[in-house]
Amino acid sequence: MSDLYWLTDEQMARLEPFFPKSHGKPRVDDRRVLSGIIFVNRNGLRWRDAPAAYGPHKTLYNRWKRWSEAGVFVRMMEGLSGAQTERRTVMIDAT
Repeated sequence: MSDLYWLTDEQMARLEPFFPKSHGKPRVDDRRVLSGIIFVNRNGLRWRDAPAAYGPHKTLYNRWKRWSEAGVFVRMMEGLSGAQTERRTVMIDAT
């Protein structure tokens, strides 16, 4: 059993409308790169410590940096949370 994280087909289908259009050269596999970005962030790793299964760590970082600056991840989160019909309150107790 692998400890790696992979986005499912359903998750990718929900995220794809928020991807920027590819200009010129096609992007490398979106599922692989996004899964790698999530894995690195979730586990608090340095980019260079990303498992090789996600591809070159520089590719992960460059996609994260470009899409962050372009607001792609913010649009994803807003779009996914906008699909929520019921308003919820999250309470955090630090004691």
